[in-house]
Amino acid sequence: MNTTPTNATPTNTPPASTPPLGEQTRAAEIEAIKQVVATVEYAQRNELVEEFVGLFREDAIWTTGHGRRLFGRDAISEFTNKVLPGAMKDSSATYEVVHVVFVRPDVAAVKVRQRYATLDGVPAEGQPEGSPLYVMSKENGRWLLTACQNTEVLDAQVTA
Repeated sequence: MNTTPTNATPTNTPPASTPPLGEQTRAAEIEAIKQVVATVEYAQRNELVEEFVGLFREDAIWTTGHGRRLFGRDAISEFTNKVLPGAMKDSSATYEVVHVVFVRPDVAAVKVRQRYATLDGVPAEGQPEGSPLYVMSKENGRWLLTACQNTEVLDAQVTA
């Protein structure tokens, strides 16, 4: 006996898939995503709290590299205002997009490689590499950070 109402989707049926992005559109969206990640790097390097916080959706989730969970732009702003000023006086970090998966045309999972460096760009010895994951959503034509997890790479031999 079938107990699924006729107007409901059975739980074992996958949702309809979204058509993939065309090659040209995909390349343009990846470039736009890379620009957001470059702005993350720029804002952090120059300790621009408001520019950094402005990259997040209002209801964003961010988990720091040490596991602190922040819910919403206000919490992200409060935390960033405490930790970013003065954080880049001795070193900086670079951010490189290494992989993008489009969950939908307006949602992307973005794997980033984070490396610490001296202020003149020389890789910092003894600093662990970071491997952030940024889930981004396109809102009103603009890619925003939506759910982000910073992760420290413990084994220096592991690459992003």
